[in-house]
Amino acid sequence: MTKPFRFGLQLHSPIEGMTWADSARYAENQGFDSILMPDHFHHQFGIFTSLAAAAAVTTQLKVGALVFGNDYRHPVMLAKEVATLDHISEGRVEFGIGAGWMRTDYEQSGMTYDRPGIRIERMVESLEVIKRCWTGEAFDYEGEHYSIDGYEGYPKPFTPGGPKIIIGGGGPRMLRVAARYADIVGMTANLRAGEVGVDAIADSMSAAYDAKVAGVREAAGDRLDDLEFNSLTMSTSITDDSAGTLALFADLFSNTVEEVSQSPALLVGSPAQISETLQQRRERWGFNYVVVQQDGGQGMERFNEVIATLAGT
Repeated sequence: MTKPFRFGLQLHSPIEGMTWADSARYAENQGFDSILMPDHFHHQFGIFTSLAAAAAVTTQLKVGALVFGNDYRHPVMLAKEVATLDHISEGRVEFGIGAGWMRTDYEQSGMTYDRPGIRIERMVESLEVIKRCWTGEAFDYEGEHYSIDGYEGYPKPFTPGGPKIIIGGGGPRMLRVAARYADIVGMTANLRAGEVGVDAIADSMSAAYDAKVAGVREAAGDRLDDLEFNSLTMSTSITDDSAGTLALFADLFSNTVEEVSQSPALLVGSPAQISETLQQRRERWGFNYVVVQQDGGQGMERFNEVIATLAGT
């Protein structure tokens, strides 16, 4: 079932020349449905303070992380912070969670960088704990990684049952987890290497996404029609010279112009061309929730033209 387009803006700090509050208001005025932040330890504002401030100065804008690194916080604390943010925003939170992937976050902070399978298992347990916290009822939990003894979560989220859940990932196992537990499946390149390198770039091409989407659709079963599919665009270039820009990316990624032009990680062209591209990608992969980065390209001041064309359609 085709879902209507909506758009998110990912920021790690204020837009150049603006305060953080002005950046949030700008995103809302441009027509973005959400403002989202990555969750890393370097080169970004503190996430909960920033999201609460963004919610306080807007009225419609959803706020969230794309995505919280599970290992960075105990699930009891994460549940409390997200529920509090849901109250501050009066129900405008999207709760994004992932297993954690950036090796330098772990190394620089002194945390153990476990293999992906363990991090995924820990995230699934964490999500179970968080959802129990949000019931507001005392509970016990005994898992491989977390042990809870008679804890009563407070506050319950403003949103009955809790915010919508985004699970982001790029590997087959993580995407199967997202298909089973998420409301919104955030698809990325497989980042098992712990960095955005050659492997991640290769896994950002269209054939790789064909396989990702097929795996999610199979794993989702009768949940499929209820899922939203989210894509994060790493670089958006709004330009009248799409051929020249794509040639530069093709050279950078050691790939063909045709293949690079189809990568969900990139958006290149005029607003009209980008609108057409996004419609093609929704038809092929189901991506209706498109997130772009303010500092990830050029001409972003014109992205509102894309939003005006596609949002809600």
